[in-house]
Amino acid sequence: MAIKKPTKGKATSKTKVETPKKISYYRKPENFSLDQWQVALRKQFGADNEHEFKILNIGTQEFFSDFQVTNTQTNNTYKVAIRSGDDSQNFCECFDFKTNRLGVCKHISAVMHHLGQLKGFKKAMKEEFHPHYTSVYVDYRQGREIKIRIGSNKKEEFEELAKTYFDADYTLKEASFGVFELFLEKAAALSNSFRCYTDALDFVIAEREKIRRRDYLWRIMPDGENDKYFDDLLKVQLFPYQQKGVFFAALAGKSLIADEMGLGKTLQAIATAELYKRELGINRVLIVCPTSLKYQWQAEIEKFTDSSVYVIEGSLQKRKDRYWRTDAYYVIVSYHTMTHDLDWLNRMEPDLVILDEAQRIKNWKTKVSQQIKRIVTPYSIVLTGTPLENKLEELYSIMQFIDVYRLGPMYRFLNEHQITDATGQIIGYKNLNKIAEQLKDVLIRRTKKEVLSELPKRMDKNLFVPMTAPQTKIHNELGDNVAKIVNKWRRFGFLNETDRKRLVLTLSQMRMVCDSTYVLDQKTRHDTKIDEVMNILDEVFETSDEKVVIFSQWERMTRLVAKELEQRQIKFEYLYGGVESVKRKDLLENFQNNPESRVFLSTDAGSVGLNLQNASLMINLDIPWNPAVLEQRIARIYRLGQEKNVSIINLISTGTIEQRMLNVLQFKDAMAKGVLDRGEDTIFVGEDQFKQFMESVENLVPQEETTEVAEQQDTEEESIKYELPNEVLVDTPEGATTFMGDDDIKETNQPPNNGASTNAPAQELLHNGISFFAQLGKTLKSPEATKELIESITQKDESGKVYLKIPVENEEVINNAVQVLSTLFGAFTKQ
Repeated sequence: MAIKKPTKGKATSKTKVETPKKISYYRKPENFSLDQWQVALRKQFGADNEHEFKILNIGTQEFFSDFQVTNTQTNNTYKVAIRSGDDSQNFCECFDFKTNRLGVCKHISAVMHHLGQLKGFKKAMKEEFHPHYTSVYVDYRQGREIKIRIGSNKKEEFEELAKTYFDADYTLKEASFGVFELFLEKAAALSNSFRCYTDALDFVIAEREKIRRRDYLWRIMPDGENDKYFDDLLKVQLFPYQQKGVFFAALAGKSLIADEMGLGKTLQAIATAELYKRELGINRVLIVCPTSLKYQWQAEIEKFTDSSVYVIEGSLQKRKDRYWRTDAYYVIVSYHTMTHDLDWLNRMEPDLVILDEAQRIKNWKTKVSQQIKRIVTPYSIVLTGTPLENKLEELYSIMQFIDVYRLGPMYRFLNEHQITDATGQIIGYKNLNKIAEQLKDVLIRRTKKEVLSELPKRMDKNLFVPMTAPQTKIHNELGDNVAKIVNKWRRFGFLNETDRKRLVLTLSQMRMVCDSTYVLDQKTRHDTKIDEVMNILDEVFETSDEKVVIFSQWERMTRLVAKELEQRQIKFEYLYGGVESVKRKDLLENFQNNPESRVFLSTDAGSVGLNLQNASLMINLDIPWNPAVLEQRIARIYRLGQEKNVSIINLISTGTIEQRMLNVLQFKDAMAKGVLDRGEDTIFVGEDQFKQFMESVENLVPQEETTEVAEQQDTEEESIKYELPNEVLVDTPEGATTFMGDDDIKETNQPPNNGASTNAPAQELLHNGISFFAQLGKTLKSPEATKELIESITQKDESGKVYLKIPVENEEVINNAVQVLSTLFGAFTKQ
């Protein structure tokens, strides 16, 4: 359609300038086809906004030439080639031209409008373009087709050569991709004016590599997904459906694994990367994931492979250095960092890019989505359990990273699959099976129901999440205090009751802050686990009607989850220590019988006696120190009558006491036998049990963390810096100090005993004394222990004299002792 040239200048209410009718960008004119409308819009934009483009002729002809077009608004520059007066043979480097299948874009339109104002333009277009050279190019109007345009130079020879490799429409035959280099050699021999454009050569090379890769993989794995090759690919045996996913991704080169949550998409991606490393010789894998999952990926890679892995973080300058210097096979970066470091990531030239939680790029308008699609890589694996949540555009946006040409131009895609009413409102979708057919060789998705027979009855997964800076600061300060107490234990082999209380309280505080600072003070709110839980729930509820049980030891932590669930209008049942027994039955019945009740939220008050097997997913916000308590939680859903496979997700704060509990303690039997019983941090009077406990705690605090405080401790003992609220302490009849879940706390006005009491009850004093002599007796029975004790409390000066050296907590203790001795001495002398 010809567009009337607009009149120069701005029309006002006083002027009578006839304004040309504009074509709507939002509604197709009734007399236009869809393609006519889209062509007209681009030509209209180019003509109306010609002044926004700086056009420079960089070729040798006036009209049929190459042009450099710069958008003055964005400063982006593109090469435009004008080869025809219609839209059949022109070219532009821009993304829209390569994907819209129209043969025109706004840049071509702007150039054509510019040339149309020059003398001789119409005549040149009528005479058409008759090159002397022969060229191979990409025709983007039907997707991507390799075409040949034969020039006047040695026309007959090129016509004859083309018959072997191209069909009657001058389109490259499918069989010719694998031998294309033979055609190039013969064409170059015919004339040195022959040219093959870069985009055409790149496309042919990619297709040829795909053919050769698939042939090679079938050759080394003749049984495909069932081949024994998979037996030693990782340090763990893959399930059959996972082997299928790996083989599928390896064949595809660029693929989308959209398995339902809990089926091991991460493991399949790692296995594919290891396969490519072993067989294709790739050197660098870039993993882009949410910040909260960076260390989860690192842990999985280290657990299942021997490959090196590096997590990118820190300031921009530090990150730049890491991109250049690290030679790790796996490099992990967050989506947020990727948006700032795209140029550096591309300079790293990743051979394979893995996008985790790819729903982050489902909105094609966001900066993250646009930047991701600028990453250059020959191979890619996209992971998401929810590729399509609300709109078809989401799937389209994700597929743009995998194969931008696969689904065609968006305007056609939506027109073909959306159902709209008279007002243009979307009321449904159609022809969805066609989408599945279009994506069958790049998209694989399995649900738990489909692979039920292959799954274990129970799958446990530790999900590692980072902490915020405030959480980390408090956690590390508490860790320093634990290190001081552990150092004292290492030197003397025993702790007094005050130190024992300090130790267990501080360890509990460290675990609390791993969940949220709110659990400590009920004032601040710094955490990441809550967001992670909500992300998991979003994915689960989007793809299934599955019910979920969420546990935490701390009632305050469950409060935060409850608040988020209420804000999202997710119906849930909430059980904690303060809920009356008579009401617990109603909670249980609601969760079991009401389909809308999706979440059962509970403290360990609900870890026994409840049958929740209508749920198949459990999320533990924190892990009890006693594995028996963890198993009690899991037994709520993994029990007789459970007809589904069960998934357990444990949230672990990275680099904290929680992670050390997994890596160092590994839930030793000593814990299960009652050192820390029923989820309660209890210090027992029995020395054997306490010694087992301390041996475990020593492993939680590495030796190097205590050496820096040892010298200071020789002269002074400091009190704990960060104190729990008063209500945390509970005095039991036996005299032990216990920390329990918040829901079971009894209020007390007694402050924590952070120092030696000057008014200690006689019973406590007697207990401490007996404990001291009992430990001293055991020590003196061993010559080695006795020697170590003597060395720890004695010191020689320069002259060789020996002095007694006994560490005390502070000067006040010495003053009190001197006063007591003075009083006793006075009373003795008076007698």
